[in-house]
Amino acid sequence: MIWENPSYLWLLLLIPAVVTLLWWKSRRIRAMQQKYFSDELFKSLRTGYWSLGKRLKTISMLVGLFFLVLAFAGPKIGTEVREIKRQGIDMLVALDLSASMNAEDVRPSRLEKAKFEINRLIERLRGDRVGLIVFTGEAYLQSPMTLDYSALRLFLDIADTEQMPSSATDFNAAMETAMEAFDALDENESEAAKVLLIVSDGEDHSQSYSEALNELVDEGILVYTLGIGTADGTTIPIYEEGTNRLIGYKRDNNGQVVTTKLQSQTLQNIANQGNGEYYSIERGNDGIDAFLARMDDLEKGEFASQEYADYKNQYQWMGALALLFIFTSLAIPGSIKEN
Repeated sequence: MIWENPSYLWLLLLIPAVVTLLWWKSRRIRAMQQKYFSDELFKSLRTGYWSLGKRLKTISMLVGLFFLVLAFAGPKIGTEVREIKRQGIDMLVALDLSASMNAEDVRPSRLEKAKFEINRLIERLRGDRVGLIVFTGEAYLQSPMTLDYSALRLFLDIADTEQMPSSATDFNAAMETAMEAFDALDENESEAAKVLLIVSDGEDHSQSYSEALNELVDEGILVYTLGIGTADGTTIPIYEEGTNRLIGYKRDNNGQVVTTKLQSQTLQNIANQGNGEYYSIERGNDGIDAFLARMDDLEKGEFASQEYADYKNQYQWMGALALLFIFTSLAIPGSIKEN
């Protein structure tokens, strides 16, 4: 047994307190009776008084209060199986963690802005399954497809450019990992739309992604892209580990300071070939509202029904017993007629 509102159980302490008070009151009345009246006179003055009925009234009222407190505490006993049906889309978010995502042409940085907007996306989800891929020159499934949005946020929060072994960008690796994640889903489980959202500044330093992208398209997966950064570009700051102190800017092999720019054309080409759309965030107040609106138009599918075992509420029985004893207490007479 568990309790929905266990704090109410503290009220049970009032019952022995009331019993003690009634006992003290009875003793005091008895003492005053013996002081001013003889037993014969007192008995004659209380013609018809039913002492057993008085005790039964008191006991019934106390038992009723006992069950009333238990009802307020919300006892749960046994299990109740409930079926919940989920409807939504299957979506993977591929987040670029290359070093260029640390650029600050979009405040506070491209990466932090991307994570903020993905969190906004998660807040809008209602029954949609979503997973997270992080990628640079390699790609990893940071979070499998899930309905547990709290867990997804935890995986998103720890995503950082320092966690990846490479600082370059490889869209091909992200797409191949996405294909593997979608293949892992039960095809008979849902007819929901399948969506891959790539969040990146568009800089691609890898092999061609066309083959992997075509494979996604052949499987009916829609590929959307979200570009973060400005066309003018900026440098990539380097901060001292553990502090926010700026210690320099990223340089290439020749010692020249690297400038990174939003490569919107690459992302537009991916979205066009992937039957999706391209969106961009070029300022701190930009967002992915257009993509959020597009989500509502995508085909929703019913995922496999999920059964949850839970403790079943039993407060109704406690409440019924409480009312029974309270009404019984009120119905028992305190006196009886004598013939």
